[in-house]
Amino acid sequence: MTPLATDSQLASRVQGDVDTASAVLAVTNASGMIRAVARQVFSFVSQETVVLAGGGQVLTLPERPAVVDGSNPLTVVEVGMFGTTDVTLVEGRDFERLGGELTRGYPNWWADGGRLMGWPRGYQRGLWAPKVRVTYSHGYTTIPDDLQALCLDIAQALYTNPAGLRSMSIDDYSETRATELLGAATVESIKTRLAVTGRRRGAFTIGTN
Repeated sequence: MTPLATDSQLASRVQGDVDTASAVLAVTNASGMIRAVARQVFSFVSQETVVLAGGGQVLTLPERPAVVDGSNPLTVVEVGMFGTTDVTLVEGRDFERLGGELTRGYPNWWADGGRLMGWPRGYQRGLWAPKVRVTYSHGYTTIPDDLQALCLDIAQALYTNPAGLRSMSIDDYSETRATELLGAATVESIKTRLAVTGRRRGAFTIGTN
């Protein structure tokens, strides 16, 4: 998977020549750490199909932001259970979408009791089927500046201090490094930065575990 930053950007960050292999490894590892904490890919993925557990009124797409336009359709299918037929749903009729959330509605009182905004007769209306298959595109074609900056912050620490040393000294010179990018503190630092990034765009949320 493409890293969230490049080795050339890392070279610009450290303002000097870098070992290419080490720089690539640093940005790759930094990207992996960010993705693991956020549980998001971030890079653009076209028309991925996922099967989600339904049963509630709101279905949350796992990867965000969702990209829905003429070139990137959203296909939502309630999977038939025990031999029943799969049913393809229509946005605006069977569900409403707000960002990465798909909400089932209740049918209007004058509807004929069919699938409009609900299950067929005999089922509780306004809820998703137990299994829903969704095909959609998601992520960023261009990584946002703040995500890229976070990746470079971590990559710089990994590149310049691969051993994760808290302090170092050479003769009369000594240096103490920030703890935010060392060990377990890295995860909390990433969570804090990502929480602001995701909340500002309304694209995703970061939990505490």
